Amino acid sequence: MTVHRTDRLSGQELTLAYEQRVISRDLAVAIPDNSFTVIVGPNACGKSTLLRALSRTLKPAGGRVLLDGQVISSYPAKEVARRLGLLPQTSIAPDGIGVADLVARGRFPHQGFLRQWSRDDERVVAEAMESTGVAELADRSVDELSGGQRQRVWLAMVLAQQTPLLLLDEPTTYLDIAHQMDMLDLCAQLHDRGGHTLVAVLHDLNHACRYASHLIVMKEGAIVAEGEPAEIVTAELVEHVFGLPVRIIPDPETHTPLIVPVDRRRTGS
Repeated sequence: MTVHRTDRLSGQELTLAYEQRVISRDLAVAIPDNSFTVIVGPNACGKSTLLRALSRTLKPAGGRVLLDGQVISSYPAKEVARRLGLLPQTSIAPDGIGVADLVARGRFPHQGFLRQWSRDDERVVAEAMESTGVAELADRSVDELSGGQRQRVWLAMVLAQQTPLLLLDEPTTYLDIAHQMDMLDLCAQLHDRGGHTLVAVLHDLNHACRYASHLIVMKEGAIVAEGEPAEIVTAELVEHVFGLPVRIIPDPETHTPLIVPVDRRRTGS
């Protein structure tokens, strides 16, 4: 199956594998421009694998990923980094690097022989740290930070790239509930006000339904449903994908689908 769309980022007839272990076959996906797309599904269903393929950190065993109409592997790495920012699931900072220095690395794709560090770079880095709530950590070493603080610093670095496309692999990892909401609110603001196209892998279905404008649901390496959460999320779909009986009610705050697991202790199931 081939995607016949003109979105900036898409995959056609993708086979995704790690050595001999195939995760997905004949996978087609198109990320709607200017969307906040969230990929959900059970553990080991291929969510992060798909995101890695879309970001060029995993080479497809078959098929192709298109970025702005060209096969993504045809671009120099620096050009990809000017068009697409990635927050991976786990990131390792160089030993002893400071927060401001790490965030500043987000500007490297914009540097060149004739363009060195500028006041504009300083401004972008400062704004990225301010928007992610890490400005007060600028002089600290990344090694000293908590997991949640590090996650926000890495996001600041990605924002400093100033790319129109942002790919986020489990961006709420290590964050408490308040900082999870802060992170997702920031993503929503980037989508609503900044004109960014975002693609995020999330585990929390209720967060996905609340924030996504476009939802991709995966199971066993395949996309089984996609569209606006209110249109596709049903109790039948959730039970089919996750094996969990649920009720769907309107979220009292956002009126988006709210998934409530059935009390299996009461029902005896």
